[in-house]
Amino acid sequence: MENVEYRGYTIEIESDNDPLNPRTDYDTGTVMVCQHGCYSLGDEKHGVDLGGCNNWADVKQAIIDQKSPIVILPLYLYDHSGITMNTTGFGCRFDSGQVGFIFVDEAKCDMIGWTKEYIATLTNGDNPKYKGKEREEILTDFMISDVETYDNYISRQVYRFEIDGIEDEYSCGGFFGYDHEKSGLLSEARSSIDADIGYKIKKKIEKLKELIKAKVPVIYRVLPSL
Repeated sequence: MENVEYRGYTIEIESDNDPLNPRTDYDTGTVMVCQHGCYSLGDEKHGVDLGGCNNWADVKQAIIDQKSPIVILPLYLYDHSGITMNTTGFGCRFDSGQVGFIFVDEAKCDMIGWTKEYIATLTNGDNPKYKGKEREEILTDFMISDVETYDNYISRQVYRFEIDGIEDEYSCGGFFGYDHEKSGLLSEARSSIDADIGYKIKKKIEKLKELIKAKVPVIYRVLPSL
């Protein structure tokens, strides 16, 4: 457990032991086709017929023939005291190897809103991460981001927070990655604290107005604490 102090509150951060699966519980524009003898990975309903595939070259060709992907990348798994996934491979040839592919096609892009028009707004926008990039480059960034999120899920790097002192002891989970700034966990927690402080100030002001209206002497004006 990790504690972070903010404005007199303690944000308690711990592992989320029951996170949602980003491949089944969230909408995504990418498709993961995985095969592994010990683990169920990727998308169960990827829509690719793998009958007759004997190797990864066959799997890739099946995806190309059936889905005409805009971009396709290999997926690799490292399995040693836990599992982790990426698109570039691992240095250990004994505990790692290819486990599948991730791709995007026009149908998925249209479904999720990654249309050519939307990508054009990113390419021509002010965000330096996307400005001037080709569509394929931006979709590749999206794919890698999806793999990183899924890697956090399968490697159990998903977190939740709880804040004492807030009404009803507020908590929230489902933040992927151990970088709590990047995942948005700390931003959400701080916003919750700011809102709670704002609420308590508002209640304090309302109470003060009531006491003044009732002409209660200053020494007897007991206000709710922050």
